[in-house]
Amino acid sequence: MPKKNNPLKFETRALKSTQNIKSEVHAVSQPIYLSSTFERNKEGQYREGYKYSRNDNPNRRALEKSITSLENGTAGFAFGSGMAAISAVFQSLKMGDHVILPDDIYFNINLLMKEVFSRWGLYYSFVDMSDIEAVSHALIQNTRLIWVESPSNPLLKITDIQSLSKLAHAHQILIAVDNTWPTPVLQNPFDLGADIVVHSTTKYLGGHSDVLGGCIILKESGALAHRIQSIQVQMGAIPSPFDCWLISRGIQTLHLRVTKQTENAQKLADWLVEHPKIQRVLYPGLKNHPNHEIAVQQMKGGFGGMLSLLINGDEVQTLSIANRLKLFTQATSLGGVESLVEHRKSVEGVKSQTPENLLRLSLGIEHIDDLINDWKQALI
Repeated sequence: MPKKNNPLKFETRALKSTQNIKSEVHAVSQPIYLSSTFERNKEGQYREGYKYSRNDNPNRRALEKSITSLENGTAGFAFGSGMAAISAVFQSLKMGDHVILPDDIYFNINLLMKEVFSRWGLYYSFVDMSDIEAVSHALIQNTRLIWVESPSNPLLKITDIQSLSKLAHAHQILIAVDNTWPTPVLQNPFDLGADIVVHSTTKYLGGHSDVLGGCIILKESGALAHRIQSIQVQMGAIPSPFDCWLISRGIQTLHLRVTKQTENAQKLADWLVEHPKIQRVLYPGLKNHPNHEIAVQQMKGGFGGMLSLLINGDEVQTLSIANRLKLFTQATSLGGVESLVEHRKSVEGVKSQTPENLLRLSLGIEHIDDLINDWKQALI
């Protein structure tokens, strides 16, 4: 079971869980262990259990322990990207299993299911995860996993994780929650009943737009942990020691960054919602959000650094506004220290269900007055 009653606060654990774990020179910062292989002693044993970096590495082990601690889990597995981690969860299932996914799921997962796992005999259904009754109606005899994004990408829907977990467990179904957007600073899915937590560590955990990574954390050790570890080691979709070091470094300032980014997102959302050129602001911190009360119950200390907005206009007008922004860089991804804006429809393609007048924003750590002034001039 997850460890409870840790006397250290989140910020302290984020530092202590990533500190140097092995050093002959007592360095404060964790060294990077670039060796691909490790020496055996005369008895044929591997010191500290390390033999080959695909199997394990000191930097990867430190990262996995850190994220597992922050999510209140029992086992963690680091991967070379968020999509590699997500794929490993689906690979742990078997042919004929059925998965329920959000109807507004991250577009690349939609493609992954249609172009890869459907050919592997995995069945899936798309459902509005904010509607528990709709999820209940989608259950079939071979449903084995319910996948949750809360907030969702890019429509920022909120799922009642606790209620959904009770429904799933009543039918012996696993609940997996992508916690990339809120991070463990704002939301701990295990405390709400989830079984699996997934992160794209590329985003907020890394935090500086300079590394790719993903991770899976499990509430309990056991057969599923064994399958995930086997997939991680045998498939080899692992992060490099340097990537693990970068993400561990990012975790040390995670609380500070997410707190600031969340504050900026709330203030910008409050300002944008009153502007006549904005049709709607999608942010769970706004009281007019349809799932605001659920977000209040399951998120702590704020509603995250991501928001989307619908422009009063068509795609050309929406892109024109994005082009006029000076402090928001037009780029994909999210969670870095810099503010980003992205027109999701043009990234996802013609088959995307994302509205053509939607812009997705990732708030950085700049001063909020500068960010608001940037939108003032862009919306003229």
